[in-house]
Amino acid sequence: MGRQIDLSGAEIRADPGDGSPPIFLPRQPAASPLLALDIGGTLIKLVYTASCGGEEELRFAKFERRRLDDCFDFVRAQGLLGCNGTTTGSSKENMTLKATGGGSYKFGDDFRQKLGVSLDKLDEMDSVVSGANFLLQNVPGAAFTHMSGKRNSIDISPDNLFPYLLVNIGSGVSILKVTGNRKFERVTGTHIGGGTMFGLAKLLTGCKSYDEFLQLSQKGDNFVLDLVVKDICGELACQKQGLSTSTLASSFGKVITSMKKLADYKPEDLASALLSAFTYNIAQISFLVASLLGLRRVFFGGSYIRGHKSTMDNISYALDFWSESQMQASFLQHEGYLGALGALMSYGDPRDENLNLEESQEENSHEAAGPTDVTSADEHNDSNIFPYLLVNIGSGVSMIEVIGKGKFERIIGSHLGGGTILGLARLLTGCSSYEEFLDLSRRGDNLAVDLTVGDIYGERGYPKIGLPASTTAASFGKVNSGKLSEYKAEDLAAALLNSFTYNIGQIAYFVANLSGLKRIFFRGAYVCGHEKTMDKISRSLKYWSKGEVQTTFLCHEGFLGTLGAFWSYENMGIDGLASHEVIREVLLGAPYTGQFPSSPLTPEQENGGSTTAEAEVERLRRDNAVLKSELERLQRENAELKAKLVKSDEAATL
Repeated sequence: MGRQIDLSGAEIRADPGDGSPPIFLPRQPAASPLLALDIGGTLIKLVYTASCGGEEELRFAKFERRRLDDCFDFVRAQGLLGCNGTTTGSSKENMTLKATGGGSYKFGDDFRQKLGVSLDKLDEMDSVVSGANFLLQNVPGAAFTHMSGKRNSIDISPDNLFPYLLVNIGSGVSILKVTGNRKFERVTGTHIGGGTMFGLAKLLTGCKSYDEFLQLSQKGDNFVLDLVVKDICGELACQKQGLSTSTLASSFGKVITSMKKLADYKPEDLASALLSAFTYNIAQISFLVASLLGLRRVFFGGSYIRGHKSTMDNISYALDFWSESQMQASFLQHEGYLGALGALMSYGDPRDENLNLEESQEENSHEAAGPTDVTSADEHNDSNIFPYLLVNIGSGVSMIEVIGKGKFERIIGSHLGGGTILGLARLLTGCSSYEEFLDLSRRGDNLAVDLTVGDIYGERGYPKIGLPASTTAASFGKVNSGKLSEYKAEDLAAALLNSFTYNIGQIAYFVANLSGLKRIFFRGAYVCGHEKTMDKISRSLKYWSKGEVQTTFLCHEGFLGTLGAFWSYENMGIDGLASHEVIREVLLGAPYTGQFPSSPLTPEQENGGSTTAEAEVERLRRDNAVLKSELERLQRENAELKAKLVKSDEAATL
């Protein structure tokens, strides 16, 4: 058995806000250093022991994966090749380093050729959980909350730690239910993670590093691009209905009606809009999963948090909003090094026999169970169609539970809807309409820009948790250049459609599961009549529910997806959706915390002025005209569907 690490008395002595300060190990005997690595989709993280003033400490370093040689140079310069944790002889050729992450499989030969060492490959999920448990059980002050710019350390008794939800934000996002030491279940994940933010940030802002992107976001104002409730309803209508005027309705939704091109927007505003869009989405999915599992304690980790205040504030605010203050987001010091910490803890661990990618899936399954009782198409009639989930995809997404005729309630919404897809499509591809965007996507290949499990782990994929090599790990995660000209518009369009339709499908499945609903109906201008969009959403629901949830599309043509039957809005109990109030409601999305303190002022604010009463009246008139047009369209659809239903009944009696 090799050397073990003595964790007793471990502490952080530096200011906890200083990135990733060393962790002192006062009872660890001095010896040659130990090194462990986590080689992920975009970053290589290192944790190693070193001597400082007669005491041992853990130190941290990271490199972009494309700069592998820089990592090798650092290992040599720090003298980390003298580690003897698992050396079987005196020669360096017999030395083995602990490593985790998909890159440990892809780059094992590089370490052997360049450093003369072998990699002992450990399972990534097991290492991440071990690292989180190490911090929570052994390092005082390692966990904290961050809300409204204020950081508060939290003390958690090891006896009251489990169970908890661990949301690990890397290139993609993995969500784990942790029930003990080395006891966990990967519940689900999402391909919209840090790699998505950074990939889109490169294309939209030209930033060269993720830290640069975060700095840009601090100076920006996402109001410039994001559609909020006030933009839809008007301020007076919001006050009348008790709605917050700053509630986010559709990320990048203002781009649709703007004549601006990408070059006309400030990089800071684009970065701010990207950060809010995806941090809110991650928080919403985390809330839904925690609710399904009955968990109230949620920890966020991963290399894309970086101790960034706005990132943590966004996640905290959104989780508090969705859970009605029943859940609290907690963060971890050294959150980006959980995998490497867990790998380091395995030195000298007699239980470390594990953990390769080929292990069976029985112990750590990767999906939550879905509904099992599905009504067949032949059983549908007016009496048993209820209850169901109605998903309206407009600029944003609204999800409504319909329990009977005229009886419905909006459950939740998402700000990543059709407005987000088309807004980003206009910026990235220059398309002028949704139809043009869909046409581009049909000719594109999303794998030109999307990072797959195979890109990280190799052609075997990650079989231990049931992820084949072809699975998308991070949308836009393969983007390396900030030059749009280097990417085909068709490929970018295909990646956009793939990422957001699958995200809508995933959220819809979780909401239906949480509400005990067996049927999901989709409608809205961005889905109905568009075969490609409907196909993507159907595939998403089939994947997440393992084929156990029925997906149906309610379109103005009067058909319901593949069922070959139709009901009028009245028969489905949703004819009341034509009312002004509900039209406004279905456009609402996710929470919004407001502008950052450093946001630039508008010209009116700089001049000390405000919108005139005449301008407000004119804007309200335009809003009213839009709502009136939508109402008339829905009424026409309802009349057409009723007429078709009457003709169908007459034909049946002949």
